[in-house]
Amino acid sequence: MTTNTDAPKGYAPAGKNTGVVKPKGTSKIRAHEGLETVEIRSRKPSWLKVRSPGGPNYLRLKKKMRAEGLHTVCEEAGCPNIGECWEAGTATFMILGDVCTRACKYCGVAHGLPTELDEDEPRRVAQTVQEMALEHVVITSVNRDELPDGGAAIYAETIRQIHREVPGCSVEVLIPDFKGDEGALETVVRANPAILGHNLETVDRLHPDVRPGGRYWRSISFLGAVKRLDAKMLTKTGIILGMGEEEREIRKAMGDLREAAVDILTLGQYLRPSAMHIPVARWVTPDEFAMWKEVGEQEYGFRHVESGPLVRSSYHAKEQAREVEAGGPGAIQNVMEVDIPAPAEVVLDLVQLELGRPSRTMSGG
Repeated sequence: MTTNTDAPKGYAPAGKNTGVVKPKGTSKIRAHEGLETVEIRSRKPSWLKVRSPGGPNYLRLKKKMRAEGLHTVCEEAGCPNIGECWEAGTATFMILGDVCTRACKYCGVAHGLPTELDEDEPRRVAQTVQEMALEHVVITSVNRDELPDGGAAIYAETIRQIHREVPGCSVEVLIPDFKGDEGALETVVRANPAILGHNLETVDRLHPDVRPGGRYWRSISFLGAVKRLDAKMLTKTGIILGMGEEEREIRKAMGDLREAAVDILTLGQYLRPSAMHIPVARWVTPDEFAMWKEVGEQEYGFRHVESGPLVRSSYHAKEQAREVEAGGPGAIQNVMEVDIPAPAEVVLDLVQLELGRPSRTMSGG
């Protein structure tokens, strides 16, 4: 019998079919020390309540996803807008499996060791888009750091297949940082998505704690490099509020992103997926979200800011693809921090060094 002391420490959901799930570790981070956070059992504010999904389009799409063995980030990450988006003919497919090589402290997607690479997935995604008559589709994925290109070739093939099968459907991608590999980025850009997104997720100070597999400037500069590869491509990023960031830090992140000429910014409330994720630091009010939209568009010059408690990366994505016009390149156009390990990579290297270190007896010391 498994006792609490035997149980793995951290978030490790069951039922994943493309890899071995590993726990994400502690829900405590340095940035929350001395901070009064929100108890997970606390009642959510009224503005965060949504109607349960269940419309005809939602049910039809869910059935189709199961039949084709496909995944959506809407389901895997527990998006509150799943009913609204699926009913409106917009879906976010999650390719490359349902197990992620990174262990972000806010994310509901499972972490672990992927065991499969489904090369037929692009065809099935395109077929599903065609059969569902979707008008706009968002493609995202888990991180696949064990692959040489991080999965970029699968992204590109998925875009091409959708363009071929459903010419009128716009395709948006929300990609990982591919560890800063510009060749992988170019592979995706050359497939010509309507919008290329990569989420910054949080401010500089919180980044090492909540997104230990990435780096702040690597993410920002990755978006800047897109504009050098294709100046007319719309770029997009998202920041989650309510994890402990301060106003001046949000402003700094906005300014840094505009140095990379990012066109579209999404801002939404952090919702804790489980007791094993970091706690919510505060509830951000609708009025504050409205204020940040005004600040982003009028003070910092984003082409569009989608800001609200329930906003996620693909919220109102179809409208953005149709209505927002891309700006040109910014000051940052080359990928930064490519050779600097992310915090999680430093820990991994130290563990491997310790495991591989010869004992004094073996070394003759």
